[in-house]
Amino acid sequence: SSPQYLYQPYFHLLSLGKNITFVRPAYFIISGFIGIPNINYYYVFLFFVYVVSVLGNTAVMALIYLDYNLRTPKYVAVFNLAFVDLIGSSALVPKVIDIFLFNHPSIPYSDCLTFLFTCSTCLWMQSFNLVALSYDRLVAIIFPLHYQVKVTHRLMFSLIAFFWVLAITITLIATGFITRLSFCESVVINSYYCDHGQMYRLACNDNTPSFVMAKLGPVLTLWLPLAFILLSYSYIGYALSKIATVQERVKAFKTCTAHLSLVTIYFIPVLITFTMNANIHPNARIINLSLTSVFPPMLNPIIYVLQTQEIKMSLKKILKMRKQSKIAAKKVIIK
Repeated sequence: SSPQYLYQPYFHLLSLGKNITFVRPAYFIISGFIGIPNINYYYVFLFFVYVVSVLGNTAVMALIYLDYNLRTPKYVAVFNLAFVDLIGSSALVPKVIDIFLFNHPSIPYSDCLTFLFTCSTCLWMQSFNLVALSYDRLVAIIFPLHYQVKVTHRLMFSLIAFFWVLAITITLIATGFITRLSFCESVVINSYYCDHGQMYRLACNDNTPSFVMAKLGPVLTLWLPLAFILLSYSYIGYALSKIATVQERVKAFKTCTAHLSLVTIYFIPVLITFTMNANIHPNARIINLSLTSVFPPMLNPIIYVLQTQEIKMSLKKILKMRKQSKIAAKKVIIK
C-alpha cells in the first residue's frame, strides 16, 4: 500500500472578512528521516536518551526541592532549566517516536501548531536560562562580597518569569503568523517536528511576516543570549587575571565549568546547523537538529551532578540518610 504521507490532503477555507480567506489543511505530514538505512535504531536511541533525560531532570528537581541548602537563587535557575528540559523532551521525543517508528506521520493542523509552540518555547527557554546562570556566575566572581545583595530570590524569580514571557511571546507571534498562511498544495513538512521554517515555506500566499520572524527569532533567542554569555565570561576572565595566585584562579573558574559545559553542548550544534543550513544534506540537518533538541536535556543533569559540589554533597547526604533509615528499620524489625 502507499505510504500515508502520499495521500491527498483536504483543506478548509477560513474566511475572516470580505476579501480575506485562508486555506488551511486538515493535517500536516511530517516526512523527516527519509531514505536513511536502519533508522529504526535511531528511534530506539532517542527513546533511551529520553528516559535518561526524564530520570536525570526529575532527580535534579527533587534534590533541589528536598535539600534546603540548595534553595538559593542559583538553584532556582537550575531547577527551572531541569523543568524546561523535562517538558521539552516530553513534548518532542514521544511524538517523534510515534510519528516515525509507529508510522503515524499525519498530524492535525491545530495539533501541529501546538507542537510547534511547545517545542520552540522550551528551546528558547533553554537559551534564556543559560543567560540567567551566566549572570549568576558573573556576579559571584566579580562582586563576591555583594553577591547576596545583587542575586536574590526575588531577582532570580523575576528574571526567570521575564524570560518565560519573552519566549512565549516570540513563539506566539511566530505561531500567529503561521495561522495567516494558506496551504494550497503541499502539506509535507521536511523535518522531524512542526518546524516553523519548513512550514512557512509551504505557504502559497505572502509569507513575508513569517520570513522576517524566521530571521529575527534566532537573533533574539540565540545570538543575543550567546553574545551576553561571551561578554560575561570576558569580564570573568579579566577579573580572574587580576587574582594573585593560580590556585585561586582555578578554584574560581571551577565554579563556572558546569555552566560552560551547558553553553557548549547547547549553542555549538545549534549555531552550526543555522549557519550551515544551506550547505548540508536535509537528512544531516534533520538528524543534527534532532540531536541538538534531545542531547542537552539528557546531559544537563549529568553535568550538574558530576561537576557541581553542592549537588554531589546533597545527593550523598540524601543517600546516606536513606541508608541510615533502612538500617534503623531493620533494627526495629529484629527487636
